[in-house]
Amino acid sequence: MAVKIRLRQQGRTNRQTYRLVACDTHVKRDGKYLENLGWYDPFMKENNALVHAERAAYWLNLGAEMSPEAKLLISRFAPHVIKEWNEKREAKKVKEAAKRRQQRKKKAAVAK
Repeated sequence: MAVKIRLRQQGRTNRQTYRLVACDTHVKRDGKYLENLGWYDPFMKENNALVHAERAAYWLNLGAEMSPEAKLLISRFAPHVIKEWNEKREAKKVKEAAKRRQQRKKKAAVAK
C-alpha cells in the first residue's frame, strides 16, 4: 500500500478548510484516511494551521510521499521535519553512490 500525505477538503461551499492526512494513494480526495496529521484554515488571519510534526515525520520515515501543497504546509509550520527528511534522503543517495562506485571498482578489477 502506497501512502501519501495530502490535504483533505472539509467545510462548506466557499468556506473550505483542509485536513492534512496520511492516506492510501487510491482513495478519493475526501475519502477515508489513515491518520489526521493536522489542519489548515485559509480564512483565518493568524494561527491558521496546525501540523503534528512527530506524526508527519513518522509517516515520512515509513516512505510516505507528500503532495506539493502538503509539503508547502509542513515546511511552513514544521520546517525541522522537512529538514530531517531532506538530510535522510541525501544520506541515502550518498550511500547508494558509494555502493555503485565499489561495484564498478570490483568489475574493473575482475576485467583486468
